[in-house]
Amino acid sequence: MYTLDELQRIVKSCYRCPLSKSRTNVVFGEGNPRAKLMFVGEGPGFNEDRMGRPFVGRAGQLLDRMIEAIDLKREEVYIANIVKCRPPNNRNPLESESDICIEFLRWQVKIIDPTIIVCLGAVAARNIIDENFKITKERGIWINRGKYHIIATYHPAALLRDENKKKEAWEDFKKIREKYNEV
Repeated sequence: MYTLDELQRIVKSCYRCPLSKSRTNVVFGEGNPRAKLMFVGEGPGFNEDRMGRPFVGRAGQLLDRMIEAIDLKREEVYIANIVKCRPPNNRNPLESESDICIEFLRWQVKIIDPTIIVCLGAVAARNIIDENFKITKERGIWINRGKYHIIATYHPAALLRDENKKKEAWEDFKKIREKYNEV
């Protein structure tokens, strides 16, 4: 089994899909390497690609506030994405790109060994929970896969575009905190 540092070196030298050709930085993930709570988004945006860190733009700032609202700190959780390189123009990753990169996420999950995985948005949920996942209908529902408790909620960027979704996202985050207290 790899360590996180070994896996990060492997990912940084990956050129298996076209996203690697236009990246500034690989955005591997960050946080507590022994976190019981892991957040997974779809892929890095402009700011993340520039800085090499996940969720550092406006959506990331909102995610930080949401994490703090449930009495946790960013440093206590682990944050990663389905793909590790920015898709052009911040489009959603193509299925072929996700299929290539998701193996790295699986290794991250195996190494970090979280108890709770939160899918941020439909792309993450479709790659982790079910390919036909509908975020507006199925968010906020716990799914158990082996020892993992998995839930999907709106991506913070969606909340910035549509503030009406914030109430539902807050309800999801309260469920996440309850589960965190249980495990």
